[in-house]
Formats: sequence, C-alpha cells, structure tokens
Amino acid sequence: MAGLLAARVLADRFADVTIIERDQLPTEPVVRRGVPQGAHPHALLEAGRVTLEDLFPRFGEELISAGGVVVDFASDVNFYSEGDFLAHGPTPMETYSATRPVIEQVVRERVSDLHGVHIHSGFQVTDYLLDDTATAVEGLELRDGEGNMEIAADLVVDATGRTSRTPTWLENHGYTPPTVDEVRIDVAYSTTYIERPADDLRTFLIPPSAPHTRGGMAAPVEGDRWVVSVHGVHGDHPPTDAAGFAEFAASLLAPEVKHLLEDYGPVSEDIEQYPFPTNRRYHYGALEQFPDGLIVIGDAIASYNPIYGQGMSVAALEALVLHHALATGGREDLALRFFDHAEAVIDTAWMLAAGADFAFSQTTGPKPRGTDLSSWYLSRLTRKAHTDRTLSSAFFRVLTMEQPPTSLLRPGYLWRVFNPIN
Repeated sequence: MAGLLAARVLADRFADVTIIERDQLPTEPVVRRGVPQGAHPHALLEAGRVTLEDLFPRFGEELISAGGVVVDFASDVNFYSEGDFLAHGPTPMETYSATRPVIEQVVRERVSDLHGVHIHSGFQVTDYLLDDTATAVEGLELRDGEGNMEIAADLVVDATGRTSRTPTWLENHGYTPPTVDEVRIDVAYSTTYIERPADDLRTFLIPPSAPHTRGGMAAPVEGDRWVVSVHGVHGDHPPTDAAGFAEFAASLLAPEVKHLLEDYGPVSEDIEQYPFPTNRRYHYGALEQFPDGLIVIGDAIASYNPIYGQGMSVAALEALVLHHALATGGREDLALRFFDHAEAVIDTAWMLAAGADFAFSQTTGPKPRGTDLSSWYLSRLTRKAHTDRTLSSAFFRVLTMEQPPTSLLRPGYLWRVFNPIN
C-alpha cells in the first residue's frame, strides 16, 4: 500500500513511474504471498480514509461497489476499555470496512490507470545502482526467472516494509545507517471469518488490558461476513484450531466476540496466524547525509503493533508528505526533507502504539517520552467515556488519527475528565 500510494503522488511529478513487485499480482482480490498479514483485519482509519478520498476521487464508492461496507464509529463500533464499552458518540463518524485484498485491489486498479504508471510483477530487487561518485542512486538491479536486468531511475522509493535492506545497504556503502528503536510486544493473532446478516454492522474492539494479555475483535467485511480475530501479547499466542480459537475468544474481557462465534459460527478450521515481535522505527529523520535519488517510506521506516490498525493510514499520510516535499522543494535534498516532515506523522502513530504497549510490564525497549503520564490520563478519560459521549467521540477521533493526541487536553475535555460529578 505504501508503494502504491507513493506511485500515485509521483505520477503528478514524473513522466514515468514503475512499480516493481515481487509477487505475480492476482487479477482478483485474494491474499498473496508478499503480504503475509493480508488475511488478517486491516483498518482504514479516518486519516487514511480522507487521504485516499483526496488521492482517488470516488474511492469510497468504488470500495463499496467491490463489496466494502460503511461503518459508523459513533453507533456501530463497540470499544472496550477500562472495564466497560465506551459510550456511542453523538455525531456520525463513518468509515469503510473491507478486507485488505479488496482495499489493495481498488487502489492498485486506480494507480495502474494513471498515465505513465507501469507495474512490473514477478521481479526481485537485488541492489541499488550508484552513480560514479557513489553519492546518488540512479536505478535498480532486478532479477526474475529469466535472469538479471537493470532499470534506470531519477528516484527510487523503498516501500519493501519491515524486510527493507536499505539500512544495511547504507552501511555497506559508507553511509551512517539510521539508528533503530524496537519495542518488544511479542503479539500474534489468529483470524477467521464467519457469516453475517447483511444489515448487521456491529463491530467489536476488545484490546488487551494489562495485566490481561488477550484481546480480540470482529468487523463486518464484504461477502456478508465478519472477520474475527483474537490476539495475545508477550507470548500468550492464540491457537489455530477451531476449538482452541473459540476457547481463546471466550477468555476475553468481554463476551461479545464469543457470542458472535456461538450465534453465527461454527469457526472454520481454516485459521490464519501472524506473529509480530516488535514495534520498529528507523530514525531516518536524524541522518545528516543520505544518497540522492532514494526515499524510504511506509513500514520500511516504522512499523507498529498491528492491533491498532495504523499501517495503511500512516502510509497514506506519508504519501501526502512526499507530495508536499516535491511540490515545495523539488528533488533537491528530497529524502532528508521528506524524512524530516514525516517525523510528525510517525511520532503520533508511535506514541499511540508503542506507548500503549508499555501498559504491560513485560514490554521492553525505549519508552516514548511522556508515556506514563499520558497513559494515566487516558485511563481516566476512557473510564469517564463509558457514559460521556463527548469524551468517547474525542477519544475515537484521536484513535483514528483524525485529531492529534494533544486535542484531548483541550479545556472542555479536561473539565469533563476531572469533574467528579460528570
């Protein structure tokens, strides 16, 4: 997704944009090998939804035509925190819900329709091509089933995700690689699908809450189905057999996911699992030197505990940062300017994800500054939000990255959080 969205904004500035994809891309929305988490839930947060609508006019209509559904955070979403579900909000907060393959397919079709965009599938990138001065990347070395080839480029964007080899490549070519932060959460999640009445859009989000290490969720998706997932942190991983899955779901802090499985199951034996050991962040923004002609984007810069559903929305926001960097300064020092401005997007997502993971004493790694105080305040706020619709709406707008976390410190919200009779 980060690569597709980068290609979308690059098509405004470059005559030809070539997307290199290792997989042989399917013509239908199916899970593919290069996206190992593709069978699991993906959220399109408000920040991502709005950005995709800007980049691709009528995106929402096309996603719905492909089977996606409209979910209202204010009435359909039930979020469990601090011992109860948060109150439903006072005003609609609509978003789209669909599986990752459907979202990706709609975006890929729109990108491939752009003038000058070409998709080469079935190619493995083996190296960057450097100029004679070893200060600029000027293309890629590729390999497919027939052999090696080279492709020239004015700009190369690394959107290869957590497997990115750019840090190692930088070090091997005399550059200082970015420092890396890793916050270990050791989460794994197991996912299945069950039938859903067409008009039932109930969504349940029940995250782990220390010391309870188990969480789960259910969301409506295309095909009149719910995607149902359970997860456990710090080694408390869910099983992949139907009976074990149902038993794990029954152990969550709230019984709603268990009831869905009982009412609309049975659980299929076709259960997928995906492990995620650490939040990881490379500090490209702190570098003083970086080769011209190269950008790193998406999970290749930072990847977050997936239970918070931030990945696609962060990728969309970073694509906007790339658009503005090109529009305001062209290609001169593009990478360092992009990394610098992308820090604000990454900081917010990192605080929400990595910061929340430190609620567990077993979590290790560098703790984001202010985590303890913000966690204490959010705990108090969400308890009040069990009955306060205004606070629950404000919390959701932060959770979906529509508003920054600092918005929760506005005087009106502070009064509601600390007023003993509210």
